[in-house]
Amino acid sequence: MTDQSAETALRVGFVPGVTVRKWTRAWVERHPLLPLDVRPVDQAEALAGLREGRLSLAFVRLPVERDGLSVIRLYGEVPVLVLPRDHEWGGRSSLTADEVAGLPAVAEVAADGRVKDAVELVAAGVGSLRLPHSLARLHARKDVVAVPISDGIETDIAIAWSAEATTPEIEEFVGIVRGRTAGSSRSTLAAPAEASTATRGSGAGAVPKRARPSTTPRPRAHQQRSRRRGKH
Repeated sequence: MTDQSAETALRVGFVPGVTVRKWTRAWVERHPLLPLDVRPVDQAEALAGLREGRLSLAFVRLPVERDGLSVIRLYGEVPVLVLPRDHEWGGRSSLTADEVAGLPAVAEVAADGRVKDAVELVAAGVGSLRLPHSLARLHARKDVVAVPISDGIETDIAIAWSAEATTPEIEEFVGIVRGRTAGSSRSTLAAPAEASTATRGSGAGAVPKRARPSTTPRPRAHQQRSRRRGKH
């Protein structure tokens, strides 16, 4: 992989609205000596970064151009309609796609571009805005509401990486994202405990050997009785 520091195991990008903390935390717990560089990116930057070697992996919204990429769908996002809080449907628990089709809409925006400005227009009463729920939550404000579209088409979130630049570290991270547990036989990297076996000793960072339990001494009175029996 080009443009990749030897000190950084993986560079991970994620588009707005995607929460990656549980996966990055699992990585740090299992591989504390292999650091992550995690950064927010927009969709175009994520795809360009993968193809040009600036990113190892990226969480993206589908669809994407898959040429040269490995892509795995992870989950779907519920669509919502962002409305002014005082809209007559602002208190609804859900809407249908047919209802949404009849409302004036703010011009469509890219999934991760100019969303803040579009929500600003909704708050001003210009129209409504359809968004994935995670993006609506990211740009939440007091003067708008996000109402789920019960039968709307979900947006898919996926993890992607360069098919030509796959490494054991990338395979391990993808495994964590897909639910691989610690110590799995399918893991492509050694666990920290295994890697540290060779470092046992007195140097910096050495892992101390576990102390062996001491043998409990025989009570003194019992030893004296044993000696008396030996004299008879």
